[in-house]
Amino acid sequence: MDERLEQLKQWLADIGQPFDAIEPASADASFRRYFRLTDGESTRIIMDAPPEKEDSAPFVDIAARLQEAGVNVPEVLQQDLAQGYVLLSDLGHTLYLDALDADTVEGLYADALDALAAMQAGADISGLPPYDTELLEREMRLFTDWLLQRQLGLELSDVERSLLETAFAGLIDNALAQPQVFVHRDYHSRNLMLLPTHNPGIIDFQDAVRGPLTYDLVSLLRDCYIAWPRERVNAWALGFRELAIRSGVLARETATEQDFLRWFDWMGVQRHLKAAGIFARLNLRDRKPGYLKDIPRTLAYIVEVAPDYAELQPLGEFIRDRVLPGLD
Repeated sequence: MDERLEQLKQWLADIGQPFDAIEPASADASFRRYFRLTDGESTRIIMDAPPEKEDSAPFVDIAARLQEAGVNVPEVLQQDLAQGYVLLSDLGHTLYLDALDADTVEGLYADALDALAAMQAGADISGLPPYDTELLEREMRLFTDWLLQRQLGLELSDVERSLLETAFAGLIDNALAQPQVFVHRDYHSRNLMLLPTHNPGIIDFQDAVRGPLTYDLVSLLRDCYIAWPRERVNAWALGFRELAIRSGVLARETATEQDFLRWFDWMGVQRHLKAAGIFARLNLRDRKPGYLKDIPRTLAYIVEVAPDYAELQPLGEFIRDRVLPGLD
């Protein structure tokens, strides 16, 4: 018997929310899960986040900030943070990931980039946790601890440990040098919903922080779940640079196009190290092996960009020669 689900149904009765059916809508990589309520022709989403494992207060807070910024996020209709239940408006069934192809990508990414520019220019960042040295480094340690050591069982030499430490330090410096803005932290094709109007719908924003300008940009354009040719990605990235300049988030003289692409490339390396470590942790700790298939694509981005930067070449060669072969 699913005790949480039965408690959830009782809560819905207590708040006077009728429903004809309640079905799983999605589950994410945390302990949260989502259900879709159907009542006649209308639907609602309910987020179930066990309070001993997940704090729902940041979700409610960030939803309000993003609504104020004018982007499309679920409306919070009812909440009970003590029990971990939040009733939301329904943004539909269609993920960006399911809709993206060669014919749709330009239009869908144009919408997503416009929404990202609106978030960065309009969302209140006061009081948000900073994406600081400690957090950036802790994220990259996931790569070392969970992927290299636990998943692959690699014994690192002193030289390999040194090259990783050097790379981590450079990636942190790159992130902190950028303008600090609202950062969603998972702005990619599984967290964007395709909608007929006010596209996209944006979900899974509860971990937002104040951090580097290019973080969400690289999450979208170098997605761990779908890849595009680098030339197109760079063109989209530079197009976003113009959006950021027009919105006042970035001063043109602060970063040339070359500077901006360096920010973007290096930010991507930091994010992809983190993501690869998280995918390994999801497999080993949370028994979700489906994410393992995404690690080679994620690390391939690093192998692709590293040769363009002397400081990152050793990291790229290490991943190519020592890490990727163990994932076959």
